[in-house]
Amino acid sequence: MSKVIANMSMSLDGFIADRGDGIDLLFGWMGNGDVEVPTAVEWATFRMSPASAEYMREAMSRVGALIAGRHLYDITHGWGGRHPMGVPVVVVSHSTPDDAPAGFAFVPGIEEAVRVAAERAGDKDVVIASAKIAQQALDAGLLDAIHVDQVPVLLGEGVRWFENLTKAPVRLSNPTVVEGNGVTHLAYDVVR
Repeated sequence: MSKVIANMSMSLDGFIADRGDGIDLLFGWMGNGDVEVPTAVEWATFRMSPASAEYMREAMSRVGALIAGRHLYDITHGWGGRHPMGVPVVVVSHSTPDDAPAGFAFVPGIEEAVRVAAERAGDKDVVIASAKIAQQALDAGLLDAIHVDQVPVLLGEGVRWFENLTKAPVRLSNPTVVEGNGVTHLAYDVVR
């Protein structure tokens, strides 16, 4: 059964980016190992520890569609027209850019984004890779799981992942834990 999963790399103090949207300190684990993990694009091949590589390959095999916010789409320049996961991308936005790549859908709200992404994902998972959109999905009761790539760094300030929840507290299951090099992968189900 497919799930809607929020996934982010996060600092120990709860940030998914620094104040300038920088992520270098949070994604170092994707290049600190000996095991190569190719993606759907030539410009993004990961080199990870064996545990992280196994975790990433398994996770990538289950992803059928990705949901992002317009801010992430803009700062990544639409990933050059193809996301590294090689799956359809649904962007929550009130407008569609003139140069929107084929395979990207632009929708105005979280409910429609989840519906469109689930249709495109088939029996695979939908992954939300955007802080505000993940918060909206959680508040709307649409999120099934939260996967955290916990990085041993304290940023002190920046972009928090779940800063403005309107329906808190949210209970989570005990985590599944995979210890990598410079990262601990944690997977929680949302308890309803």
